Amino acid sequence: MSKPSFLANQTKKVCLICEGFEEYEYILQLLSLQIWSDVYDFYPINAECCGNIAPIYHMEYSKDKYDIIIAICDTDKTPSKGFFQIREKIDDIFGIKDASDQVIIFTNPCTMQVILMHFGTVKLTTQSKKTNTSEIRRLTGLATTADYKARKDQRTFIFSQITKANYLIMKNNISSLSHNFLDNPSTNFLKFLNLFEASNISWIESINQIIDPDDK
Repeated sequence: MSKPSFLANQTKKVCLICEGFEEYEYILQLLSLQIWSDVYDFYPINAECCGNIAPIYHMEYSKDKYDIIIAICDTDKTPSKGFFQIREKIDDIFGIKDASDQVIIFTNPCTMQVILMHFGTVKLTTQSKKTNTSEIRRLTGLATTADYKARKDQRTFIFSQITKANYLIMKNNISSLSHNFLDNPSTNFLKFLNLFEASNISWIESINQIIDPDDK
C-alpha cells in the first residue's frame, strides 16, 4: 500500500527485534494483514534466541537508522533470568533505569499466549511447548500426534490462520490480561498494537525523550 504524499515526511522507521522464529514469523504475518498505520515502516529482525536480543539491540541502536527500536520477548511464570538480563542490558545502553519498560513488548509466560488468543481464550502457565501442545491443538486444529515443537510446518500452519477478523478477537481477549510482567498471564502488547494502528507518531518522540533525553 503506497503512502499518501503528505505523510511521506512523517514516516517513522520502527525496528522490531523478535526473540525467535515464533515471534518473528508472527510479526511478519501481522504485517501482511496491513492493519497497522502506513506512517510506519517496520523492520523485523529475528534474534533467534533471547540471549541475542540485547547485543542486536545495541548494534542496531549504534547505526542510528531507526526512529525507535522495540524488543519482543517472553518472560516465564515468574520472570526468567534471561528476561531480567535483557531489561538490564537495554537499561545500560541508555544509562537510564527502567528505560527497557518503554521499549520491550513482553508476554508472560510466552508469546504463544497472545498467538492462541486469536482463536479463543487460554491461560498458559509455562513456556513448555510440550505442556502447551494440548491447548495449541484445541485452539488451532493442529493435527499431529507429535508434540508442538515450533517446527517450520507447525508455525506455518498456525500463522496462516491469523486474519484481520481474529486479530480483533485477539485484541479483545488480551485486553483482560494484566500489564504487569510479574503476573501470569500478562502482556503489554495491546498498548503497542493501538500505537501501531494510529497515525499519531508523537509516542515515539515521547519515549525517546524518556530513554534518550540527550540525543538531539
